[in-house]
Amino acid sequence: MHIDLLLTLACFGIGIVVGLTGMGGGALMTPVLVLFFGIPPLTAVSSDLVAAAVMKPVGSWVHLRRGTVNLDLVKWLCVGSIPSAFAGVFFIKLLGEGQQVQVITQRALGVALLVAALGLAVRAYLRLIERARRRNGRLPPLPTDRPAVVVRKVPTIALGVAGGVIVGMTSVGSGSLIIIALMALYPTLKANQLVGTDLVQAVPLVASAALAHILFGDFKLSLTASLLLGSVPGVFLGAQLSSRAPGGLVRRALAFVLLASSLKLFEIPNTQTAYILVAALLVAPVVWMVVRRRHGLPALASRRGSPAGRREAATSAPSPPD
Repeated sequence: MHIDLLLTLACFGIGIVVGLTGMGGGALMTPVLVLFFGIPPLTAVSSDLVAAAVMKPVGSWVHLRRGTVNLDLVKWLCVGSIPSAFAGVFFIKLLGEGQQVQVITQRALGVALLVAALGLAVRAYLRLIERARRRNGRLPPLPTDRPAVVVRKVPTIALGVAGGVIVGMTSVGSGSLIIIALMALYPTLKANQLVGTDLVQAVPLVASAALAHILFGDFKLSLTASLLLGSVPGVFLGAQLSSRAPGGLVRRALAFVLLASSLKLFEIPNTQTAYILVAALLVAPVVWMVVRRRHGLPALASRRGSPAGRREAATSAPSPPD
């Protein structure tokens, strides 16, 4: 079994970013494999999912022990996600063979990355609203004890089905997409419960998708071993550094990288890609400053070490990882 040292180092770097931000590794790992190492899209998805199936249970076990998992939600999510994740591989196969299936997988991955980048923006906006509610007297404060979560079975199963298909086809979504939908469906879910529930439901989801890719996809053992050798220690190191890193800045950089990766996966010419990315760099900060002002916050976030920065950080909601 051949281990690619350069690939392992790249996965180590990705693991650090995942540990720092909590973002699902598939949204970063798979496009790196495709764009920088020339690995066929279906092979990248297959190997990334198998590696994720090995790593997911670790964080989930921690949350189960802490009691920060809504097992009723996990159950109904899995009713939809486990069969649909397995079926996602067959959807790819039904759409074509050979080079055609690789193109379809690449396009599906591009769409998933666009949605993941949008999900980061939505999550940042939701956190901004919660911060404003705590800081700005014009808005009602959040209750100290949030009411118990009542599971909405049909929407939850539907979310599981949609998330399972996306993960099965692209390896993206078990953290970066599903957690955003959970926030919208269950706004009273506490941040630590949101994280724990998302992590635990992702274990059988990813395992189902990984099994389907081992049986019917394009799984490569040597590639998966390289992913695990680099990403596992990287995630551990990133988690240790997470309390010291400027999380907001890292997430904005991640959204930019996801957008750039998506454009390249759609094979948009370099000139047009550059125009779009420059426009995003110029427009997004202005829009964000306007949004902050409209919610009663300063246009520019205060530095963390300043008194104002400490007050704003104290009113921030916990940042749920993907």
